Amino acid sequence: MLLRFRALGALAALALAFTTSALRAQSTEDKTPLGKKMSAMNAAFRTIGQQVADSSKNASTLEQVTIFETNAKEALAFEPEKKAQIESAGQEKFVADFRAGLQKLIDTAAKLHEAVAAGKNADAAAIVEQMRTMQRESHQVFRIRRPPPPGM
Repeated sequence: MLLRFRALGALAALALAFTTSALRAQSTEDKTPLGKKMSAMNAAFRTIGQQVADSSKNASTLEQVTIFETNAKEALAFEPEKKAQIESAGQEKFVADFRAGLQKLIDTAAKLHEAVAAGKNADAAAIVEQMRTMQRESHQVFRIRRPPPPGM
């Protein structure tokens, strides 16, 4: 009897693992080119935030800032998906505001790069907080909120 429960438990765990990995794969496939750039920026930014105060990790932080900047610059070529939800008269301004905000973020990331390269980690940490505020504010305006996939 105990053997049956173990087998059933193993089967359930295996099914859950396959379902979770399939959902993750599907969520990355559904992303737009801009969404992929933003995801790469977010991953780099999370790493930057975790290690910016630690001067022993400055080389790694600089690599992540470069990844962030590269993806942000490439994201300038795209338009946010939310543009379709804006009335046609305001779409051009919406895209211009999106690009201006992204350019401001790129300029701030350049300051972060300089601060980390100079070993000014306290200044760099303050810049990261500034970038977090910018991120929160811009996501409220330009991002479409989607519910997470089931099971996540």
